Amino acid sequence: MPHALSITASSVDAGLLTLPWSTPLAEWPNEYIVSLPKGISRHLVRFANLSGRVVAIKETTEEMARREYDMLGNLTRLDAPCVDRVAVIAGRTDAAGEPLPAALVTAHLRFSLPYRALFTQVLRPNTATRLVDALAALLVRLHNVGFFWGDVSLSNTLFRRDAGAFAAYLVDAETGELHEAGLTRGQRMHDLDVARTNIAGEIMDLEAGGRLEGGVDAIAIADGIMSSYWSLWAALTDRESFAAAESWRLTERVRRLNDLGFDIGEMSIEATADGTKVSIQPKVVDAGHHQRRLIRLTGLDVEENQARRLLNDLDEFRARISRLGSDEEMVAHEWLTRVFEPVVMAIPFHLRAKLEPAEVFHQVLEHRWYMSQAQSRSVPLAEVLTSYIEDVLSHRRDEATVMGPPTETMSLPVMSDPAPADDDGDGEDGVDWRDLV
Repeated sequence: MPHALSITASSVDAGLLTLPWSTPLAEWPNEYIVSLPKGISRHLVRFANLSGRVVAIKETTEEMARREYDMLGNLTRLDAPCVDRVAVIAGRTDAAGEPLPAALVTAHLRFSLPYRALFTQVLRPNTATRLVDALAALLVRLHNVGFFWGDVSLSNTLFRRDAGAFAAYLVDAETGELHEAGLTRGQRMHDLDVARTNIAGEIMDLEAGGRLEGGVDAIAIADGIMSSYWSLWAALTDRESFAAAESWRLTERVRRLNDLGFDIGEMSIEATADGTKVSIQPKVVDAGHHQRRLIRLTGLDVEENQARRLLNDLDEFRARISRLGSDEEMVAHEWLTRVFEPVVMAIPFHLRAKLEPAEVFHQVLEHRWYMSQAQSRSVPLAEVLTSYIEDVLSHRRDEATVMGPPTETMSLPVMSDPAPADDDGDGEDGVDWRDLV
């Protein structure tokens, strides 16, 4: 291996040394390459196997690679949704000693897909709208930490399913700038204008390829990012005044932000000259209110909408077993072991790469609701699981990348025996966890 090869990484993976850096990325042998859906990029990007995981490798200039590597590190420290950096490979030369481009290595975001891979046939209006809403939420979070993107688009974003919606992650930060003092309105407007133009072009490109459902207005969908962005930004940053006697409105504002998935880290409360009015304005907000509550109660680390859906089910469980006065963490542990884990473990092993557990649980609950509506009865969860596995999950394509040697698979039976009776004297003998979901 050439002595000039330079690897920059926060923690070096020895597997990096085994990759064929002396070969142009376009010519890497198939034994190193992993076939995954890929978005549009101005640079050559390929997926490779690195020590049992999948990484994305992008050829670019050394200066741009190092700049983007540093930017991704800063965004990660700010808890912004983005891919994780792995390494910068510089000083590459081919067998003849001719220089090759530097490479930026990032971790592949499991269960994520580029927007073009989120639909197999045509893009429907509601899917396009949800993608744009997810991108708007991502843009608000990035702008809130002072990040100017400069090249906002669906192509520079990865999407993960999030309880029927989508969560967006930044995947290309090479044009970005981080401003500690925050962004001006003009900078934010510039990002929005770029986003609107790029989204319209990307959707029109789908239309030209016959992958857009008839009647879909690309311009109207692209315009949607403006309204979605400004409504969320206003909920986070608008100032409001009210009488001192109406202090309950402060709590209402906090709850409204929480409902959007955000917490308030700091507020500015200002009394007027006569002392009768105060103003509030969130200064620092962090996304993930429901995520943090769920991980505190159960240890489950999932997407925000998934966390919201799971917490709703947990709260319903708590109400149905009539333990509203009980310790919240104790009830959450009971829900986790009696409801969530049995459902997840009932999924056959060979189907578990289809979706992550939280999304499976959400879809099982949705499937039960649809079955109950169609049959005008409360369908037992064991029956719902069988139907979901056979009619829905088994027909989905994998959204996780499973690496390693081939292994045998086995089918796990769907649990159907009643749960053992309680002997703790609380009056719940014979309660079946399936009836509590």
